Amino acid sequence: MQDNNLQTEQKKSLIDRILSIETGLLLVGIASLVYGVAYRETINIFWGLMIVPGVFVLHKVRKKDWKAHWQEIEAEQQRRNKTEQTKVEQANE
Repeated sequence: MQDNNLQTEQKKSLIDRILSIETGLLLVGIASLVYGVAYRETINIFWGLMIVPGVFVLHKVRKKDWKAHWQEIEAEQQRRNKTEQTKVEQANE
């Protein structure tokens, strides 16, 4: 029974990936680019050239592990606060 649920989840995630926002945006960008080139519409070429690379940037940003990123930033801030407190304590002595 668990294998059946796992297969259903895998199929569902494949469908979700195919119909994801990134895929839709990529298709719109490519369509705009093709339309712009075919009909010599510079604004469509411009938007196509903006959307297509933007999709790859969006994919990279969404793929990043943000929880680990924020933990690193908090750890760095805590280290910085400790060094500042140490400097203040040394200055007061």
